[in-house]
Amino acid sequence: MAALGVPSPALFAGLIAATGLALSGRAPGMIPPAASIGAQAVIGVVIGVVARPDTLAGLAGDVLPVLLSGVATLAVSMVAGLLMGRSRGVTPLTGMLALTAGGASGLTAISRDLGGDDRVVAVVQYLRVGVVTASMPVVAALVYGARIGGDAAGPGPPEIGPPWWVDVGFLLVCLGAGLGLARLVRVPAGGLLGPLVVALALSLAGWSFGASPPAAVVEIAYAVIGWQAGLRFTRDSLRTVLGVLPLASALIVAVIVSCAGLGLVLSLLTGASPLEGYLATTPGGVYAVLATAISSGVDVTFVVAVQILRVIVMLLLAPVAARLVGRFLP
Repeated sequence: MAALGVPSPALFAGLIAATGLALSGRAPGMIPPAASIGAQAVIGVVIGVVARPDTLAGLAGDVLPVLLSGVATLAVSMVAGLLMGRSRGVTPLTGMLALTAGGASGLTAISRDLGGDDRVVAVVQYLRVGVVTASMPVVAALVYGARIGGDAAGPGPPEIGPPWWVDVGFLLVCLGAGLGLARLVRVPAGGLLGPLVVALALSLAGWSFGASPPAAVVEIAYAVIGWQAGLRFTRDSLRTVLGVLPLASALIVAVIVSCAGLGLVLSLLTGASPLEGYLATTPGGVYAVLATAISSGVDVTFVVAVQILRVIVMLLLAPVAARLVGRFLP
């Protein structure tokens, strides 16, 4: 999967391997709940530490327009998901989770806990990421006149992280405190949101010491999430997933176009360039956004800060929205 350039290759490797075993009748037992929650928690910490104080400081006085653009993106993608939920075999809740723009790995991890079909969510979420990633450089060059790979300076030398034991210690603190907080507060999808909130708070307070979860642990967590979804595949569910892909693809394109419109509004409200507004509101593919922003010479800090804030808003609001949809649109 990594050689093919697939996003989150470990997740898709687990998904494909487990699906093959399930369809052949050779699948082992389901993932133990503790392993599933542990994988969600690790992914929550990964998302939480992305928000650095110096990055979000780049938003300066533009926090309100940025938040409004994030909420508008959430609304557009959720409405598209509800439309997909009219397909045969797909519930409105599953459709909403599958097309919500932001945090593909996080939404895949918690979709089953929220009552959605994690098989459909995984495939459609990463289809969205793939379409966004593939189309972004083309749109930036043809529509916004970006000179990809032009005169822009490179990202500079890579940062040297802390020792491995700092990464491990930080992860353990976030897992322990986050899961304890989730058990105390009893929020939906607490296995992911509890550690995410703790990691986010420590990172924004400057107490993360530059730590991030060890790469090997993160890959295992992704593989567990993909494996868990793959084990639940049957021939009927596979037909459902394949049958919904044409509609999902059309809705993904509609969401991308709508978000480009929101990016234009954001540029008018903040004084950013239209290209910066487009990159900041693109629904997914944050690493592709970063690469395109660097190579086209725009304000990378602003673009990345908007993207990070959007993902955090999405993951915090998605469980609440899922509960409402599950209640009123079963």
